[in-house]
Amino acid sequence: MLRENATDLLAFLAVARERSFTKAAAKLGVSQSALSHTIRALEARLGLRLLTRTTRSVSPTEAGEHLLQTIGPRFEEIELELAALSNLRDTPAGKIRISATDHSLNWLLRPVLKDFLPQYPDITIEVCCDYGFVDIAGQGFDAGVRLGEDVAQGMIATRIGPDMRMAVVGSPAYFAKRTPPQTPRDLTDHACNNLRLPTNGGLYSWEFEKAGESLKVRVSGQITLNGVYPLLDAALDGFGLSYIPQNVVAPYLADGRLLQVLEDWCPTFAGYHLYYPSRRQAAPAFALLLEALRYRG
Repeated sequence: MLRENATDLLAFLAVARERSFTKAAAKLGVSQSALSHTIRALEARLGLRLLTRTTRSVSPTEAGEHLLQTIGPRFEEIELELAALSNLRDTPAGKIRISATDHSLNWLLRPVLKDFLPQYPDITIEVCCDYGFVDIAGQGFDAGVRLGEDVAQGMIATRIGPDMRMAVVGSPAYFAKRTPPQTPRDLTDHACNNLRLPTNGGLYSWEFEKAGESLKVRVSGQITLNGVYPLLDAALDGFGLSYIPQNVVAPYLADGRLLQVLEDWCPTFAGYHLYYPSRRQAAPAFALLLEALRYRG
């Protein structure tokens, strides 16, 4: 019975954690129809409804939630034990899944992976770009990359980048028609390119600080995007002002394609950290990657 159900239980865990057949199917690399058939077959064998399905959502039933909470950790323990077997290999091996933002991927992860992966051909890395606050353990990630102040409680965090400063920028064409803002409060009179946060669907409030005064400004404009680099493009295209990391816009400020405003109001944030549950320390492949990413500035 266990052998028959093991694969189907893993499929159930994926759907229950993702709350979506579409997302779970993509994660498992199967079709949505095949995944749905697998879950129905499991429910039929158990004689229980495990998932409540509506046109908009999927959620575990009481039986499904019990199964999720009881067998989920056991499968995770098995995966960890299998990963620990790489201690017996001459060459470190294993798959590492990381949740990161597009900015941290391009700025910090890619340069390290360019040198790291050729050294360890049996280690594979999967990076999923997401601006939401991801449940690392619940969604099957080994680690996440976020700014220091955004690291989830109860996690071990290792700094992998320097402090990061933000910048408010716009194109010369935009400023040809608008008076530059002198304080963050003036942004209400400007077209601003918004960042949508996936965790709760809200818009990011721009953060400012000067002489002990802190402000969060809700801006508005015609464009809402979900990543740093689309916001950069929107500023270059003259759609309005964007609030993005200083290191991203530096080349465009240098050649005059962008102009910076409110520089004395733009704060510095704690740099990016790699955060992870303490149990991940045992995996040799993960330990090697962590050491390669560690910030030494």
